[in-house]
Amino acid sequence: MQDSTIFVERTALTVTAPVRALARRFRGKRADHVVHGVKTVIAALLTWGVVAPWVPQNQPYLAVATAVLMVNASTVYESVRKAAQSVGARIAGLIIALAAARLLGPTAGAVTVIALIAVLAGPRRTADDRLQIASTAVIALTATATDPMGHLFYPVLQTLTGAVAGIAVNALVLPPLYLNDSDSALRDLADALGSLLHDMGSGLARRQLSKGYGWLHQARALDKRLTHAEQQIQQADESLRWNTRCVAHTRRRNTAHTESDAFKVLRGIAIQVRGIARTLADSAHDGHADHHLGQQFLDRYSQALHLAAAAVQGSVETHLIADTSDASPRERLRTAIEETLTWHHAITDMVGLGRLTKPGAWHVYGSLMTDLERLLSDLDHAHKH
Repeated sequence: MQDSTIFVERTALTVTAPVRALARRFRGKRADHVVHGVKTVIAALLTWGVVAPWVPQNQPYLAVATAVLMVNASTVYESVRKAAQSVGARIAGLIIALAAARLLGPTAGAVTVIALIAVLAGPRRTADDRLQIASTAVIALTATATDPMGHLFYPVLQTLTGAVAGIAVNALVLPPLYLNDSDSALRDLADALGSLLHDMGSGLARRQLSKGYGWLHQARALDKRLTHAEQQIQQADESLRWNTRCVAHTRRRNTAHTESDAFKVLRGIAIQVRGIARTLADSAHDGHADHHLGQQFLDRYSQALHLAAAAVQGSVETHLIADTSDASPRERLRTAIEETLTWHHAITDMVGLGRLTKPGAWHVYGSLMTDLERLLSDLDHAHKH
């Protein structure tokens, strides 16, 4: 009866855990949308109130559009960078329009000159910048021909005012941080690495060497998770630049540095995991009987992979815990590393003394042991520092 109850509880936990995680993610996304909406309204109304009194015909649409663009930038640093690009592009476009109107007037020839200048000049600019310069120049061409100085001054001033308003709102009203996203990406990467190591260990224990190429495919697929985690960490680090929320939470910046360190460790581990999977895949399809791994080695190596899986998954928790008074994750990581190192020394001695069967597979033994040793070295180094 007790066993059945435990089984039901575990089944319920297995089913409800993903649902709860999805609900938390949905609530987080929904809250982000609400914050972006409120900030957009504040920036638009603030810009309209500031610009409308002095802009011609009370039409500050350019300023409002610029403010909305800046306030919805992914980070405060990104909003400043976009503002500089936008203001610079509009100034360049208006100057080109003024020069073309003076020389050629609002004609097809002026439009052609504007397009050529925007495309050929400034090769270091991005395609979006060149397009913005050209579009601004073409739209302003007719206006600048009738009132050059007025129509050159007001659009630039509107753009600058809208940019300042958008940046101010984005920086002062709950500026975005992406530390939770980077934490989640790191944990997903560590879980994927640990799961693959655990699967390989279980497969070796059951003599399922035919899964070697499947493990190799999974190891190669980890590149996507590595790229995603690196992007999330870079975005989180960028979100801390010029962020007013970091003044009240000084520990956030330290968290970002530890995330970067944890990612470097996981990236090195991923290389070793791929090496292990590649060796197992090649060994499984090696036609030489003498090259096959011995049963004793497989049993011991499967145990090592299980221990390594626990150590890899625990390494991220150790890095991300801010309060070092809770030492249980560190203790679990230390225990896993020490047990695996003990096993590693024992199996290395057995290989060196020739106690393992299948002596023709010495190169396979060496490759697997080397990859495992490097994996443990990365974990041990990360733990000590």
